[in-house]
Amino acid sequence: MRLALIPVLMLCPPLVLSAQSPTEKAVATVLDDWHLAAAQADEARYFSHLAEGAVFLGTDATERWPKAAFQAWAHPIFLRGKAWSFRATRRAITLSKDGLSAWFDEDLDTPNLGPARGAGVLTREQDRWLIQQYNLSVPIPNALMKAVRAQIEELAKKP
Repeated sequence: MRLALIPVLMLCPPLVLSAQSPTEKAVATVLDDWHLAAAQADEARYFSHLAEGAVFLGTDATERWPKAAFQAWAHPIFLRGKAWSFRATRRAITLSKDGLSAWFDEDLDTPNLGPARGAGVLTREQDRWLIQQYNLSVPIPNALMKAVRAQIEELAKKP
């Protein structure tokens, strides 16, 4: 996995959105704390926000990490006292009719990846919201897509 690693020198405040329902605010609070836990290298808190069957999809096509594998990979990074820093600059949250599931997409400010995007699903379990899936991506402007695709195809040809 190729997540950007940075020392945390300054922590950004969480994203505040207006006109959210209490449930949407609760979901946003979980996501903001999850990102903050990574920035603070708080491994226990970070992984406590993921459901047992959670999956993290990274930016590389090979990066589909079930929770246990993701945690095993990330453990040495958290031990070093620095991890990745993602801060949401925009977020949209949609709730299921029964209020037990939420899906979201967010634009992220990241020091090493540059502009990024996260999307995922949370479910309400025993009075807490847990992340079931998170998909991290780097948006590619349409004007650059042809060149990026050519680079990806060229890389795929290499042994």
